[in-house]
Amino acid sequence: MINGTYYKNSLISGANNIIKQKEEINSLNIFPVPDGDTGTNMSMTFEAAARALAESTATRVDEVASEAASAMLRSARGNSGVILSLLFRGIANGLKGKEEMDGKDFAEALRLGVETAYKAVMNPTEGTILTVARMAYEAGKVASDVDADPVIVFSSVVSAANDALNRTPDMLPVLKKAGVVDAGGKGLCVIFEGMLSLLRDGVMVEADKPAVLTDEKADSAAEFFRNAAAEFDAIINFTYCTEFIIGKDADLDKDAQALRAFLEGIGDCVVVADDDDIIKVHVHTEHPGQALEEAVTYGQLLTVKIENMKEQHRKAAEQNAKAKAQAEAEQKKQEALQPVEPIEDVGFVAVAAGEGLASVFKDLGCHHVVSGGQSMNPSTEDIYQAVMATPAKSVFVLSNNKNIILAAEQVVPQVTDREVVIVPTRTVPQGLVAMLSYSPDATVAINSEYMLSAAKNVSTGQITYAARNSEFGGTKIKEGDIIALNNGKLTHKDKDPVKAVIKLAKEMTHRDTAYISVIYGEDISEAQANTALEGIKARVGGDVEVTLINGGQPIYYFMLAVE
Repeated sequence: MINGTYYKNSLISGANNIIKQKEEINSLNIFPVPDGDTGTNMSMTFEAAARALAESTATRVDEVASEAASAMLRSARGNSGVILSLLFRGIANGLKGKEEMDGKDFAEALRLGVETAYKAVMNPTEGTILTVARMAYEAGKVASDVDADPVIVFSSVVSAANDALNRTPDMLPVLKKAGVVDAGGKGLCVIFEGMLSLLRDGVMVEADKPAVLTDEKADSAAEFFRNAAAEFDAIINFTYCTEFIIGKDADLDKDAQALRAFLEGIGDCVVVADDDDIIKVHVHTEHPGQALEEAVTYGQLLTVKIENMKEQHRKAAEQNAKAKAQAEAEQKKQEALQPVEPIEDVGFVAVAAGEGLASVFKDLGCHHVVSGGQSMNPSTEDIYQAVMATPAKSVFVLSNNKNIILAAEQVVPQVTDREVVIVPTRTVPQGLVAMLSYSPDATVAINSEYMLSAAKNVSTGQITYAARNSEFGGTKIKEGDIIALNNGKLTHKDKDPVKAVIKLAKEMTHRDTAYISVIYGEDISEAQANTALEGIKARVGGDVEVTLINGGQPIYYFMLAVE
């Protein structure tokens, strides 16, 4: 027989096991909607149960099962997490009144769990976590009819679950085409294996981090179904992923399954889960308002989240294409950076992020542009390779960021067959002006002085966003605010980067200003850039020459070089 303490420890062991393997499970995801990863969703769902049990004093099997199920339901993430929570809620219902359990008790409880999970999903798809759970139960039932030993039964459950998992590609062509097994099914197998390790061998699976949630958001109802989408449907049939939690009205005697029936009439991928206090709902629909209007007839809405899945998918496709192109470009660059003989007199290496800026530096004479900048500082090795791939006896290196200067300086003692001169530019505008100041008639030493002096005389303006809530220069800023920096100092914040840069250019212009270069980034359209250009010209007057450069840089909407 298995007592409550043993069952509790087995659940914690299962949680540790999926935490340990969640990234492997995440890698199995194939569906197009940018939803939460299955491994992450399932691990966070089950981890909530582990944390609750770690603090629990329950000693009966039914109490342990009930507390675990309640914690999972409230912290369920994504369809996979909800189905997992429903499976264990059914198990908890099957174990009611049990101080201890044998194999037959567990098999019967698992049957209720499978039925609960299947009922919660409209049009259940075989080849998913549901199939794995069902086939695991069927094997457990057969084993329990022969021998009620819980270890024998649970061993049969785990073995059958893994067999079912291996068959999922034959049930779902999309899995077979991708060459993977179902991610949700894999997660369930991992949990069962962790539980068996404790029940059969007395060995608690250890995770890289303990099965205790550290993120305060983990228990938040507002995070319910985080980024959930159609785990069983690779086609987006409805636009809006609608998720909400209802606080049940105790005076109303309404069946949550009636709500589920209503939602099935206006959408798909419906999941409805409830306990004594709340109803948690997920539905894909074209009419989220109708879903919410029906929901309030059951009680108060505690949380609501509506996301446009088609727009998410479009953006994800764009990001994937962009990432692929960047990876291919990076691969080509690495292949191109082979050491060459220093046959020319002078060469240049610059650090910059963005195809536009790379083109500008190359047009000014740079042999190689090392990709990097704010938040993505290149290594000394990256700069070293670029230097060695530059066919020059003297190589000027423009760091263009204060956090890259030191890494660049470490290249100097590593190079013995050519001279490396670090020009410690602290911003991209400084680097551009330094390049423009190079004189082919001057010596390397004199050019080094000229370039650095010119860089120091340029003022740098930057328009970016606040990554977090903070107080900067005496001004309180919120995450996402557009902020303007004048030579690194916060001058103002705005909601519009175009308005922000026009105001910043005016602030930075003085009586002696002759030139302003406006460099716009990857998140600024050509139309926005031209609006900024015309706005700046109007503000600074006709005596200042203003030029526009498509830098394509990340992080910074605009950069200004004011001379």
